Amino acid sequence: MPLAHDNPLFQRIKQSFERQGLMHHLGVELIDVKPGEVILHMPFSQQVTQQNGYFHAGGTSAVADSAGGYAGYTLMPEGAEVLTVEFKINLLAPAQGDYLEAVGKVIRSGRTLTITQVDVFAISKEQRIHVALVQQTLITLLTRGKHE
Repeated sequence: MPLAHDNPLFQRIKQSFERQGLMHHLGVELIDVKPGEVILHMPFSQQVTQQNGYFHAGGTSAVADSAGGYAGYTLMPEGAEVLTVEFKINLLAPAQGDYLEAVGKVIRSGRTLTITQVDVFAISKEQRIHVALVQQTLITLLTRGKHE
């Protein structure tokens, strides 16, 4: 069940998400937040295409990176920050549709490293096609005092 928009966890993710310039530039929307899972949507536009009219793999990678990162962030302690250490993407099919849906899920949450998996789907009125699969490693950065 999705969290209510007034839920503290949803608000924490939303506040961080709204500071991401690239996600804003790409028109990405925060759709759902649950502990260990985040869903993002990126609408189709000419600005996110490659030369053949499909969603560009760079845009697909960016929305997947954020979905996985925020899924991991939902399980990190208050005051922590998240950074991506690495990710691998498999592009499964040309991405074509009204929007991309990136579903990030935590596979393992550790004290320092978190592993996520992200499934990206191209959505149109007629179909939902699995277009990318991502495995990602995140690092938890604990906030330190100014004098440390």
